[in-house]
Amino acid sequence: MPSPLDEITRRTIGHYSTHAEDFRAGTWDHDVSQNVSALLSAVDAPAPLRILDLGCGPGRDLVTFSRLGHHPTGLDGTARFCQMARAASGCPVYHQDFLALTLPDAEFHGIFANASLFHVPAVALPDVLSTLQRSLLPGGVLFSSNPRGDNQGGWGGERYGHYHDLTTWTGFMEAAGFIAIGHYYRPPGRPRHQQPWLASTWRKPAP
Repeated sequence: MPSPLDEITRRTIGHYSTHAEDFRAGTWDHDVSQNVSALLSAVDAPAPLRILDLGCGPGRDLVTFSRLGHHPTGLDGTARFCQMARAASGCPVYHQDFLALTLPDAEFHGIFANASLFHVPAVALPDVLSTLQRSLLPGGVLFSSNPRGDNQGGWGGERYGHYHDLTTWTGFMEAAGFIAIGHYYRPPGRPRHQQPWLASTWRKPAP
């Protein structure tokens, strides 16, 4: 019998597999330039940067980072998204489940986790964040953007999500060895109750 975590992975990836084309059509033109800038401006290293796009989906942001002159690598748990991302961007893309990451140590200047880490259940988040921290070069930066909430997880149709507030998210990140750089809420220019997304940047300490 599959474990609860296996079931979360199976159903969530299955949802994206079934709706891959619709997801691409519905998200390709989303403006996430604020998030891209938040990551790139926080990395204290000369271009071109090696960037891991965690949960790259069909490849929209891989294309953006490539056009800006960087060297992005994608990662997604949905095989169809990996195919689409490679075709759209020409970048390498890892096909990996977030709960079973296999990443090289000290490889990336930055990690772009845009609308992806909220799919990780809280019980699995420490291991995932520790793996991501190890994959960053010293001084490297992780950007995350997640729907915010009251620290509860659950199903939205066939997709699982866990929605943290800033205090709890900070606790997870600091426990994994990250130092806070800054945070903001999205979309910009709206009252807080109309800003469902929490975006934040975090640094791996340099020696």
